[in-house]
Amino acid sequence: MDEALIGGLIASTLRVSTPLILCALAAVLSERSGVIDLGLEGKMLLSAFAAGATGALTGSLGLALLAALVVGFALSMVHGYACVSHTGDQVVLGMALTMIAAGLSVVLGIAWFKQGGQTPPLSDAVRLGPWFTGAGEALKGVPVVGAVVGGGLLGHNPLVYAALLLVPGVWWLLYRTRAGLRLRATGENPAMVDAAGLSVKGLRYAALAGNGLLCGLAGSTLVLAQNANFVPNMTAGRGYMALAAMIFGKWHPVGALWACLLFGFLDAVAIRLQGVALPAALGGGAVPVQAIQALPYVLTVVLLAGFIGRSRAPAALGVPYIKTR
Repeated sequence: MDEALIGGLIASTLRVSTPLILCALAAVLSERSGVIDLGLEGKMLLSAFAAGATGALTGSLGLALLAALVVGFALSMVHGYACVSHTGDQVVLGMALTMIAAGLSVVLGIAWFKQGGQTPPLSDAVRLGPWFTGAGEALKGVPVVGAVVGGGLLGHNPLVYAALLLVPGVWWLLYRTRAGLRLRATGENPAMVDAAGLSVKGLRYAALAGNGLLCGLAGSTLVLAQNANFVPNMTAGRGYMALAAMIFGKWHPVGALWACLLFGFLDAVAIRLQGVALPAALGGGAVPVQAIQALPYVLTVVLLAGFIGRSRAPAALGVPYIKTR
């Protein structure tokens, strides 16, 4: 296979996978604490709108990123208030958050910018530029390494590297710290955590706080690094794909990473397959664009259908905790 093609596929896979990785890590935190999060899609979408709207109005990258983090955090606190403090149905609330975010982002976009729900294109000053481009250029002349490492691994925006670094960070937090042990125990046996004198609500709120910030980063990636502006429903099911990746990865950050990279690779391949001719034995002609675009979503359904029964979720996942004393 052509080295340049391999490098291009690696680069595309990492770029497409970044919001999925961040969103999957958010799901790992909340669900390890016992809170189902079907609102990932909505949190990411409204965070993307906040980044796009703030960037367009202020022209500040820092404020755009901050707005996305604040919105993601706020939505997770709403999630916690309804489901943790008031023991509401976690599935229903997650879907409600997604539906509200889908409608609110369009309504506010039309009211503020009058462009059919879109935000104006962001200037280069508000967008995240590539890092390590000089190192990539220096490696161009090196066989294999230049194309694969220089073209595939270097020259990405900082959120790509942040997402990759957050995977071992979340793993270390969950499996190598006392706080992580307590958080995982909250998702397995909250009564035991309460008996130890710890606050189940406090731990679940802490997990949801991290969840909201990661969803905010995922949403900001779509606007500040990938697209030039916010477009209605631009998440296109990525929140559900991240949830599927987290389940396929057995509620483990490293497992979720590999599943997200698989989704990203399929998406990158699908983009490159557009316009490619079918073999003569299959009738010739171009591969249908619709079939190509459906590949990542078909994989999501296959993984959920084939592996959700084999993965063991945290024992107290989705079960509200009510103190009995």
